[in-house]
Amino acid sequence: MRMRHFFPAVVLICLTGCQTPTDGLTTSAAPTDLSGPAASAIAGDLAGRFAEQAGSTATPIRLHRDSSDFAVALEAALKGWGYTVVTDDKSAGTANATKPMELAYSLASSDGQVLARLSTDQLELGRAYTVSNGMAAPASPLSLMKRN
Repeated sequence: MRMRHFFPAVVLICLTGCQTPTDGLTTSAAPTDLSGPAASAIAGDLAGRFAEQAGSTATPIRLHRDSSDFAVALEAALKGWGYTVVTDDKSAGTANATKPMELAYSLASSDGQVLARLSTDQLELGRAYTVSNGMAAPASPLSLMKRN
């Protein structure tokens, strides 16, 4: 029973901590089979942890999103925490506006769990969630990596 929970945690740690630096963030992606309530639960939890770690809501967030339930839920959750969310270049505002912080996300399904990650140039958060009966609950501690 413990081994079943150990493997996704190891995969999550590798996904969040074993990455090479790049010039940009990865494209955001979420599994299409994730239900609306599960997507909302995961997005709400990650947005709250992101707000705790990222701090100030003065910098807008640029979210490259798809049309998944998770993308919609994450945008709503971030706005609920006071962030301004920009989803395209046209909504970035005027030339003297604050440059938005790029935020990417990824979700991967494995053995009834979803491995979720939020990434910026300065911060990465990851966590595994157990998904059953259309609902999601944290199944691992939060994985956090900060860059200087």
